[in-house]
Amino acid sequence: MKFNPADKIQDLQYFGEFGGVNPSISDSSTYTFLSAKTMFDTFEGNAEGCYLYSRHSSPSCLYLGEALAAMEGTETAHVSATGMGAITPTLMQFCNAGDHIVSSRTIYGGTYAFLKNFAPKFGMETSFVDITKLDVVEAAIQPNTKVLYCESVSNPLLEVADIEGLAKLAKKHGLKLLVDNTFSPLSISPAKLGADVVLHSLTKFINGSSDTMGGVTCGSRELIDNLRNVNDGASMLLGPSMDSLRAASILKNLRTLHIRMKQHSLNALYLAEKFEGLGLKTVYPGLKSHPSHELFKSMMNEQYGFGGMLTIDVGSLDKANELMELMQERNLGYLAVSLGFYKTLFSAPGTSTSSEIPEEEQEEMGLTDGLIRFSIGLDNDIERTFQMMKQCMEETGVL
Repeated sequence: MKFNPADKIQDLQYFGEFGGVNPSISDSSTYTFLSAKTMFDTFEGNAEGCYLYSRHSSPSCLYLGEALAAMEGTETAHVSATGMGAITPTLMQFCNAGDHIVSSRTIYGGTYAFLKNFAPKFGMETSFVDITKLDVVEAAIQPNTKVLYCESVSNPLLEVADIEGLAKLAKKHGLKLLVDNTFSPLSISPAKLGADVVLHSLTKFINGSSDTMGGVTCGSRELIDNLRNVNDGASMLLGPSMDSLRAASILKNLRTLHIRMKQHSLNALYLAEKFEGLGLKTVYPGLKSHPSHELFKSMMNEQYGFGGMLTIDVGSLDKANELMELMQERNLGYLAVSLGFYKTLFSAPGTSTSSEIPEEEQEEMGLTDGLIRFSIGLDNDIERTFQMMKQCMEETGVL
């Protein structure tokens, strides 16, 4: 039977301490041991199921991690306080001083800034490449390369990575393929396509209500044990720990992810087709005009669609700002960063979420001043939304 991530979430059934239908929240920072020997064994990593300190893990975080591992089809997972709190320790766990990373050039601005500006302080160097060209990716691999890094669907240009092709390259050269799947949960299952590690910012679609931050690293048990190791585990020692209350909240929201992603995708496809029909330069993987439309189709779990993210180019930053301000005034959404909220969010990424990327590099990769990134919401009447957005475009001279 074909892998269905939502079924894996559905099949999880946890009981609370007193028979509650939600697991009990472990509101403790430290845990009791009935014997000193068990405490010693736990510090040595030899006591399965025992907890020592919440920076290491907690029952609530473990429940969420196991649910996300089931969703992505990996052995296990480790949750973190933020998306960057998952990405950066994972990269540092794989790489030492003198090691090299090959990364997509179009990635979240925070990840780009970490690789470009911060990682070199520790002797880690990165080559940024067009991830859609496998020959270019392979040419960038060096003898000291340890990691290939990409996003399933890139932020903000919505380029689509050939995960199976990249996985073959990684295997050929003895590398680890790390894939940030934040833009396409359920729609794409990178581990099933050959990725070694799947990362998410849980803040976005998975939580879905823009009320907390979170991240996750999904991978092998060996990797997760290494991240948690009290002596040299990057997650344990850097301390990006998730709070148990937040873990419990995200776990509850995860249960409705399949419903939300279907609606996000349905609404985004509708608007993308309408915008393109108006003559706007529109990028959305679900459009046949997208250069990687067929690639996405070949990788996707069809029932969850092409995701909730799209972009349009209105020609200039001034015009983009004018349009976004008017749409916010008309209650069509919020001029805000982030994504995956039940209301539509829009921003000009060149001056916000990708502002860490130098202007000349933005220009080289095609990130223009007039680009607006939309995270399409769960609107009940998407035709009504379209008509109101069209009216805003006409009033601002975009159309």
